[in-house]
Order: sequence, then C-alpha cells, then structure tokens
Amino acid sequence: MLKFLFPVLPFIIIAMQSCGQTNGNKIKYLPLGDSYTICQGAKQAESWPVLLTKHLCDSGIQTTMLTNLARTGYTTQDLIDNELEQLTQNPDLVTLCIGVNDWVQNIDSGIFHTNLIYILNEIEKHISNKQNIILLTIPDFSVTPQGKKYSFGRDITKGITEFNSIIISETKKRNLIYIDLFQPSLKMAADNSLIAADGLHPSAKEYAIWEQLILPKAITLMKK
Repeated sequence: MLKFLFPVLPFIIIAMQSCGQTNGNKIKYLPLGDSYTICQGAKQAESWPVLLTKHLCDSGIQTTMLTNLARTGYTTQDLIDNELEQLTQNPDLVTLCIGVNDWVQNIDSGIFHTNLIYILNEIEKHISNKQNIILLTIPDFSVTPQGKKYSFGRDITKGITEFNSIIISETKKRNLIYIDLFQPSLKMAADNSLIAADGLHPSAKEYAIWEQLILPKAITLMKK
C-alpha cells in the first residue's frame, strides 16, 4: 500500500501570517489538515489559509495565522501526532480538512471516525469558542488526470462520499459549520486550469475558489 497520496515535498512550515500592526487584539487562526491545507500545487502566498488570513484582515478582523503544520500524506493519526500540539496556543478559529489519506491508505471508516472525534474533542478543549471550528469535506480527486492511480481498484467517489458523510454527521452533532469542497471539486474534470501541474492536486485557482467559500463563514463566526 502506498503510504502517501502524493509525493512528499520538502516540509514547509508557514508561521505567523498576520495583518499589519494594530492596537486591537488579533484573532488567532490555526489551520489543520493535509496537502489540501498546505495547498500542494500552489505557492505559499496562494494557499487558501494565507488568503483567508489576508481577507479576514481586509474585512476588519485583525487575524494572525499561528502556523500551518499540515503536510502532504497526513492521515488523521498523523494530524493527531504532529499538529494537535499547536492547540496549546489557544486559537480563536480552527479549520480542519482531513481524511483523504485515511481513505487512500484503506484505513477503516470506523477508525477514521474515532480519530475525527478525538481531534474535534481536543480542539474544543483549547479553542476560545467551541463554535469557531470550520470543517471542510474531502474533494473528489478521482476527476483529476492522475487521481485514478490511487483508487487501488476501489470506487473513489463512493469512498470519499462515505467519509464525507462522517464529517458532516459530526458537524451536525456539534452544531458546527462545514464547507462542502466535494461538489466544487467536480468542476476540475472539465477545467484543467483548476488542476495543478502534478495532475492530481488543485491549482492555485481552485484553492482560491475554496477560500471564497470559507471566508463568509469565517467572517460570520468572528463577528459574533
């Protein structure tokens, strides 16, 4: 079994992206996830967490992105082992996009669900407001030119849909917001400009579309 969904590039940590100097308190934002959060296939400045931080600032919400420890190939267990320690910084806003590599590595949906519950419980222990968590569903990578290489004989769309149903069920139980990336990702099938040069990841253009879906929800949460 292939360990990672995508070839692992040199590990990049994005830290302390923020607005200019201000006398007001800044919102502390922490993105958690995998390649879809580190935004493989795009430049750092084009990643949606960086764009989100900038656009929150532009909307008058002074925001600092604490760090981005997401990494290509990360599963829920990898996130638990390598990213959750950043919660000690007590963020005010957390986005979570995880699960694609659990499916690719054929991790049982029950284990994925258990890990997801653990991750959300840990976030809720440290975040300033338990409602300030935004979950993102898993895109359908089967529509990309290289996507089917990672099916291993399984139905990608069906599998991702099952995992997304788990994500959505947890948002409803906890009264959280989720952003659907599955449906928007389907447009990559007919538009190569939405696909990165590796033929598998989204392009900067697609990541920007995601950020525009996330931004209004983030603004609403931060202005409550």
